[in-house]
Amino acid sequence: MAPMGGYLPYVDFTEFAMALGVFLSALVSLVGTSARKRTIAIGEARLSDLAEMTGILQPKQVMAVFGPPDMGRTWPSVTLLDVRRARGPLGWLMSSDLVDYGCMLAAAVALFVNFKIMPLFLISALAIQVAGWVVSARVPK
Repeated sequence: MAPMGGYLPYVDFTEFAMALGVFLSALVSLVGTSARKRTIAIGEARLSDLAEMTGILQPKQVMAVFGPPDMGRTWPSVTLLDVRRARGPLGWLMSSDLVDYGCMLAAAVALFVNFKIMPLFLISALAIQVAGWVVSARVPK
């Protein structure tokens, strides 16, 4: 089976560009998730932090799960364990370290292993990253 690009100038460039895009996207997602986890851990969780970590996109549902915020519009009593319990599928897609590490692994393996199914792993990782960014655009600010 031929590489994904098909034509000579683009044979390896297409796979490399996709793998680099997936790797950088997952890295940025990991940095953002780390910042949100830190904010929650120190007791300064905002609506956008909780919405992105749990996947709950409606502010009223966030308030139903975690209670009302304090006067500074933060939830100081929310812990990372509370967030993990309330996490839904969209939360896993947007802010899961395991998903991001898996996408980074798929991108790296697709670059170095020449097997017929590797482009499928690379395209799947790309689709997961794009879906995560599309969903995170809907997070309330």
